[in-house]
Amino acid sequence: MSNRLVSKGARVTLHFSLSMADGNVVDSTRGGQPATLEIGDGNLPEGFERHLIGLSAGEQGEWQVPPERAFGQVNPNNVQYFARSHFPADMDLQPGLVVSFADASKTELPGVIKEISAEEVVVDFNHPLAGEMLTFAVEIITVE
Repeated sequence: MSNRLVSKGARVTLHFSLSMADGNVVDSTRGGQPATLEIGDGNLPEGFERHLIGLSAGEQGEWQVPPERAFGQVNPNNVQYFARSHFPADMDLQPGLVVSFADASKTELPGVIKEISAEEVVVDFNHPLAGEMLTFAVEIITVE
């Protein structure tokens, strides 16, 4: 087993779980395959990565991560209103449905349908975990 410490650029394999303040687990690798990531590649919010720095294989930890260091606060400007005619007539729109949109640069942007009326559809483009205090628990398996 290597004694290498997690640092920027390290390739880390770990088991993790992400839970809401009420204890509801929203994502986890426990009971399945571990995740492998490169520290600093932008795939994991800095608020999570910072807790991994300095750990080594075999270590575990659990931390509270506030919204500002996770997926941000809810931004009311990310809630958009579309004419119902913007969507295909045969599309079964339901609250909670995730719909893919293209932004001005043609980048795919997921939005969650919040409300539907005969004239209007309300879509929330905030990250689903925005505004949430999260618990991040990890077990480091390898550090390369």
